[in-house]
Amino acid sequence: MTDANHDLTAELVASGIDRREARWLIEEFFLGGDPDTLVDVRNAAARRLAGEPLQYIIGHWPFRTLDLDVDGRVLIPRPETEELVDVALRELALRNLSTPVILDLGCGSGAIGLSLLAELKERGIAATLVAVDESLDALAVAKSNALKHGLYAVSFVHSSWYASLDASLQGRIDLIVSNPPYISEVEMGQLDDVLSYEPRTALVASDTTAPGFDDLEDIISGAASWLTGQGILVAEHGYLQRDAVLESAKRAGFSSYEDLHDMAGHPRILVARQ
Repeated sequence: MTDANHDLTAELVASGIDRREARWLIEEFFLGGDPDTLVDVRNAAARRLAGEPLQYIIGHWPFRTLDLDVDGRVLIPRPETEELVDVALRELALRNLSTPVILDLGCGSGAIGLSLLAELKERGIAATLVAVDESLDALAVAKSNALKHGLYAVSFVHSSWYASLDASLQGRIDLIVSNPPYISEVEMGQLDDVLSYEPRTALVASDTTAPGFDDLEDIISGAASWLTGQGILVAEHGYLQRDAVLESAKRAGFSSYEDLHDMAGHPRILVARQ
């Protein structure tokens, strides 16, 4: 570390910035140690001290093999969702498909679907992705990330879950993946304030069937008609929703279903198979 970087790190830490985050901000904004960029570093530090997530300040964040552009239009990619990609890849490998069709419901930044496209491509598998979101802002971010990483086998659909999908896709989807809103209104008020910077509609679901469960219910109950006879649904959910997702998968008529724990030991990922 240069003397200038050392001194600037000490300054940011003294102001209240975590040391590791201080180093990230310096690497991102103190370009080449140019004194003219000091104002950029200090402005970024001020945003962080005000509570804004580091990921939005930097403007991009790693997710598996991809560096994704992120901002306040989309959720911040999280480690639990990386695990969902692992699960989806394992399920596809069991079916040995050479050209799977994947539906990413609520794609946000494109983290799940684009990671699947990229990693399957590395394995010699030519997947096709349909990325769906109700937010046009989120779709714009996902499109940008697809172009950034040269992932072109993807179409983007403005839709509330299945509502505006082309009917020709019915019975043709090999894998549906989703990280939908699953936080209840009550729970949202008890969580970290940093969530207030993320799009609320991507976090909070209504409570008609169970707390925060309405969007998951729509996704699970509607999946069967879009999946092939050997199709799979892999969906992230809240750690208190295990019983609800399993019961919903049963009602939807899946032939087998299970719920997997995340790295913290919490119920997190529903896997339902036709």
